[in-house]
Parts: sequence; C-alpha cells; structure tokens
Amino acid sequence: MSQNHPSHSKAGPVASIVGRCPRCGEGHLFSGFIAVAPRCEVCGLDFSFADSADGPAVFVMLIAGFTVLGTALVVDATYEPPLLLLAAIFLPLMALVSLGLIRPFKGWLIGSQYRHKAEQGQMEL
Repeated sequence: MSQNHPSHSKAGPVASIVGRCPRCGEGHLFSGFIAVAPRCEVCGLDFSFADSADGPAVFVMLIAGFTVLGTALVVDATYEPPLLLLAAIFLPLMALVSLGLIRPFKGWLIGSQYRHKAEQGQMEL
C-alpha cells in the first residue's frame, strides 16, 4: 500500500471542507481563493490528482439559486417591493452566498477524490 492511500489519513472528512490537506489535515489545500496548491507544505501530498471541474459550481448554483431565488419570490409575493429594491437586496445576497459556498464545496469534492482514490476512467479492451 502506498503512503498516499487514504487509510493512512489522519484527517477527518471535514479537513478538506475547511481548506486543509485531505491526508494530514494541517497543510493548506488552496493557494488562492479557489486555486488548488501544487502540494501540501506539511506532508508533501501532490494535489495533481485534484480535478473538481464544474462540480462545485453546479452544487453552488443549485443551492444558492434555490434558496435566494425562493426567498426573493416569497418577498415579492408577500410585500410587492419595487423591482430595483429586490435587485439591490438579492443580487448581492446571491453573490455572497455563492462565494461563501464555492470553496467548501470544492474542498469537499477534492477530499472525496482523495478518499475514494478517484482517477481518470480507462477503457478495458
């Protein structure tokens, strides 16, 4: 078994959600807001396996869109405020919710890839 195998992981599932290395739970997973670091500065795990693609964006759009748009529709039906007021309240709220969720979801997907040893699919002939 290699040293990178998840059974050697000391970190819990929450480690990558909060932006920590999925193996040791101490090093940083991100080098920027959502840019993945090349490797963990503590345990040296290479993050080249990490490819969350559009997964986090899809989850965030579904969750933020449902909650914020649903709330906007309820407020509009209940209080009938002017459209500019609705836009002034709910557009920044949508941006804040989206930005607040994108990093934890990306970390969660990368942590899941590490835990389940996900890799590129291959055809068997």
